[in-house]
Amino acid sequence: MAILNKEEAQALLKKVLAFSKADECEVALSGSEGGNIRYARNSVSTSGEVVSTSLAVTASFGKKSGTATINEFDDASLEKVVRRAEELAQLAPENPEYMPLLGPETFKESKQYIKDTAAVTPETRADAVAKSIGAAKEAKLEAAGFIENTTSFSAILNSKGLFAYETGTDITFSVTTRNEAGTGSGYAARGFNDVKKLDTLSATRIAAQKANGSANAKAIEPGKYTVILEPVAVTYFLENMFRGLDARSADEGRSFMSKPGGGNRMGEKLMDEKVTIYSDPFNEELPGSTWNREGQPLDRINWIEKGVVKNLARSRYWAQKTNQPAVPGGSNFIMEGGTMSLEDMIKSTERGVLVSRLWYIRMVDPQTLLLTGLTRDGSFYIENGQIKYPIKNFRFNESPIIALNNVEALGRPERSISVESYRSYLVPPLKIRDFTFSSLSDAI
Repeated sequence: MAILNKEEAQALLKKVLAFSKADECEVALSGSEGGNIRYARNSVSTSGEVVSTSLAVTASFGKKSGTATINEFDDASLEKVVRRAEELAQLAPENPEYMPLLGPETFKESKQYIKDTAAVTPETRADAVAKSIGAAKEAKLEAAGFIENTTSFSAILNSKGLFAYETGTDITFSVTTRNEAGTGSGYAARGFNDVKKLDTLSATRIAAQKANGSANAKAIEPGKYTVILEPVAVTYFLENMFRGLDARSADEGRSFMSKPGGGNRMGEKLMDEKVTIYSDPFNEELPGSTWNREGQPLDRINWIEKGVVKNLARSRYWAQKTNQPAVPGGSNFIMEGGTMSLEDMIKSTERGVLVSRLWYIRMVDPQTLLLTGLTRDGSFYIENGQIKYPIKNFRFNESPIIALNNVEALGRPERSISVESYRSYLVPPLKIRDFTFSSLSDAI
């Protein structure tokens, strides 16, 4: 029962809603099916198939709400979960931020579903992993990685007549390659809706090149350097900033978008004019959901335009409280880039550091977005437009806001995945001056 089509999902939701006696009721249904392979030391360690379907009922009496979930779908179980949600609602305290349900809405069709990805088989995954392991062996390295594909659907229906439905597909791949001595490491990660765009062989060869190239790294002094961040590093570096584009946290003085003395930075030029960040669920390379959990339609919206803060996400409650329009958050984040290749960026650098990946990133100060973290899986010293030698890893202390004021060049955007959040972003490589490395790290 994992994947229901639009008509099947709507019929089931209507049946559940008919059991409701609450003032307002919303029913959400989701399901997924897919599989995975995990491998290490050039051998498969586990593989599996996962199928799941879940239904959540939220019942409301006035401003009191309760939610119950279930994964059984006979009529008795469906009525039982509705009664349970209503029981919980009667026991709950009033929610001062409760917002009434939205009425009927027309949503554009999502572009997230790709038929070829939905048709991925265990043999497809095994072939992709075999290519990765073959590339690692060819480079005399050991590979550890994970590949997973998912086909999913989600739907909501409420007592005011709002109905939304969408399907999506996704395939993600990540691999780490290391030499036998443990002195060199490389990494690559890819995530797509379309399986035809995934090339595990080329991704592993890139990781292998980094692993062999990073062996016998030299130590250089910490300090401020011009850095070139590859897209994977940019993804990890900017992810906290993307999550912080929120009006309420800014208005309440809790974020880097807060203005001293109160309010937010809407309309301010906060970054270099080369920086434009937006969300667009209809982007061909990074399609996203066309509606959110509240049933609001999603479309293209600019968050940062030529360095200026144009929009911040604002919930319906916060919009009402501040007498501002509601602005739903984006289902994806895209950063515009330039036309330079990574090779051209390196050639244009007199003295700097090429960073393949950042990791173990932690927040130091939310109000300035100061982050700390480490480089890993290949960092290289650049001199006179050439990579001279691998260097030992650094700890960095830097704010994306400061860094995006120091952008010298942007490359071509690439889709990159954060395996910590399992979200994909479309971001370019960045060349940034005066990036702060605070200390050395012995990690590989």
